Amino acid sequence: MMKATRMAKKYDFLPSHPPFEEASNVERKKYLQKIGILQTLYFEGPKTNTEICERFKISSPTSIRLLSQLMEEGLVMKKGRGKSIGGRKPDLYRLKGGTFYVMGIQLEQYKLKMAIFNNQNEKMATYENVPFVMDRDARMVEPLYEMAQQLIDESSIPQEKLLGVGISMPGLVSSEEGKNFTYFLNEEEPESLEDILSGKFNKPVFILNDAKSACLAEYTFAPIGNKNNILVISMDWGVGLGIIVDGNIHQGSTGFAGEFGHIPLVEDGFLCHCGKRGCLETVASGVAAVRMAKEGILEGQSTVLRELSDHELENLDPKTIIDAANKGDQFAISILSQIGMNLGKGIAILIQIFNPEMVILEGKFAAADQFITVPIQQSINTYCMAQLREKTTISLSTLGEDAVLLGSVATVMDNIFRKEKAFAKKTESAELV
Repeated sequence: MMKATRMAKKYDFLPSHPPFEEASNVERKKYLQKIGILQTLYFEGPKTNTEICERFKISSPTSIRLLSQLMEEGLVMKKGRGKSIGGRKPDLYRLKGGTFYVMGIQLEQYKLKMAIFNNQNEKMATYENVPFVMDRDARMVEPLYEMAQQLIDESSIPQEKLLGVGISMPGLVSSEEGKNFTYFLNEEEPESLEDILSGKFNKPVFILNDAKSACLAEYTFAPIGNKNNILVISMDWGVGLGIIVDGNIHQGSTGFAGEFGHIPLVEDGFLCHCGKRGCLETVASGVAAVRMAKEGILEGQSTVLRELSDHELENLDPKTIIDAANKGDQFAISILSQIGMNLGKGIAILIQIFNPEMVILEGKFAAADQFITVPIQQSINTYCMAQLREKTTISLSTLGEDAVLLGSVATVMDNIFRKEKAFAKKTESAELV
């Protein structure tokens, strides 16, 4: 048996293992099984021994032995009881609290929020609604890092237990290259945004488009059953799309799949910030809602929004319009109805292309509830083939305002687990050669 002094750990939350170059195939297989168990407990929550056996196709004694070893290392613990058909309820195994933390950062067009989550995906420290204007200035990196470091210091969480940082942002983001081709882009900078930030944090940093981040969170953490073909529409100032096909997030050949907001919908319509006219985003987004509201107020529409001060009107945001609609303001309701009808027309196209089981609406517009979902469904009924729309459920996100942040955190953990597994398997392949 290997001595403890020869055991290695890349992260404290990972099981100990012999150096892979010296490990036998049996030892390497055990290690990969342990990593798989930790990954399952993190993403899916507590499991019984029977569920672990079924998931990994292993015997009960093997599963118990692996779980016992993980408990001895302080990574897993017994807590609670699972369901029982009859007799004694089985033990539930879960990750031991406080073993690691992950930071999630969500960049929006005019503000950001960031939070540190523990391994139960509970927020331990957070900054909310911090002013932060997105533009093409690469110098935004330094203030972003300083703010994140300040939150880490205030949290009193041991630096070594912070595994990494996940950053979700709007724009054309290539997770493969670690670059945002809309923001944070300096053509003369040889390093990717990911590499620059990883160097500053001295931790792994992963960036992801915000809509794909929300999509990953919905698929990973939301109660969607066994559905493996879903679309997640993110609505805030803009419109984004995350696509899950056969259980995998669809990135496209360059990582830019899902630019739903920039499909042409209106002939010779409003100019979009992407440079084209008539994009869906110009008639179905937070930007569109604010424009409609300001135009209506100037035309003398009767609405509580007329009571806003000049400063408030100048800085009007979608949430104010949604709040007015939820209080019964008919003008605000009519704006949301127009937004929903336009969005539904776009979703009808998506349904006919992807034939999804579910379309989830997330972001600030999810708070509009029936004021947005009803016109969306009406529009889908008008523009989509019955055979496809009848098989698709339209629903609102159940993750609330933390969906994108949770997706950022999930991105970090998914990459760490995946890379650790790949490294163990790579050494095995090299040994066989």
